[in-house]
Amino acid sequence: MAVEAGVGIVSGSLALLADAGHNAADVLSLVLAWGAAVLARRRPGARHTYGLGKATIMASVTNGVLLVAAVGAIAWEAVQRLADPGPVAAGPVMVTAAIGVVINTATALLFLRGQEDLNVRGAFLHMVADAAVSAAVVVSAGLMLLTGGLQWLDPVLSLVIVAVILSGAWGLLRDSAAMAMDAAPAGIDVAEVRAWLAGRPGVTEVHDLHVWSLSTTRTALTAHLVRPSGETPDAFLAETTRGLAEAFGIDHATLQVETGELDCDLAPDEVV
Repeated sequence: MAVEAGVGIVSGSLALLADAGHNAADVLSLVLAWGAAVLARRRPGARHTYGLGKATIMASVTNGVLLVAAVGAIAWEAVQRLADPGPVAAGPVMVTAAIGVVINTATALLFLRGQEDLNVRGAFLHMVADAAVSAAVVVSAGLMLLTGGLQWLDPVLSLVIVAVILSGAWGLLRDSAAMAMDAAPAGIDVAEVRAWLAGRPGVTEVHDLHVWSLSTTRTALTAHLVRPSGETPDAFLAETTRGLAEAFGIDHATLQVETGELDCDLAPDEVV
């Protein structure tokens, strides 16, 4: 990142500066993700009774916002350069970008495993995008070197980089914001979960069902189950929570069993 920024300033390449800016955002995102992962491993306390797993979600939201802010500055400068393209020292730009391809590809390979974690998936996509962007800078610089012109390629490529970053940032920001708002994880169909619970032995009704993310890797559920049989619920609860984990990946389920003799204040779907 530092080398790209330095060469970009000296050579006059906005594309290389844009790639350096993108890499700077990625470095910050990795630091945030690492810090959030450390916090998520802390035990629950008297105040944070669920622990600090939400820190991983907040890190994802912050990363998405930072990326969007960074591309705004790059896009503005690129538009200015299009009106008046400046000279670019294509040789140093091509060599520096080629080194970036190697480094970003090697870094992306470190994140091949653990794709179910939104932070890990975000880091992997960032590194892959960085490698692709660096490769595009190599091609652009090569064309300018061969032709001795085409200086307009540099700001145009900067806008392409902006589009690449935005496409990844939007998905990351959308998913992480949904998690921050306690939306059900994208891979879980709440109607399917409700139907599964309703099909459990003795269950006649399911209400006050909520599914949300405790972190980027953990999912929680609460629900009231009406089960008039009055049998001891311990075995039933153990089997049901185990089934939720196996069928839906819900690893923190809290279930309240009712006999249905009294109306539950939380029975209507619109009541929280």
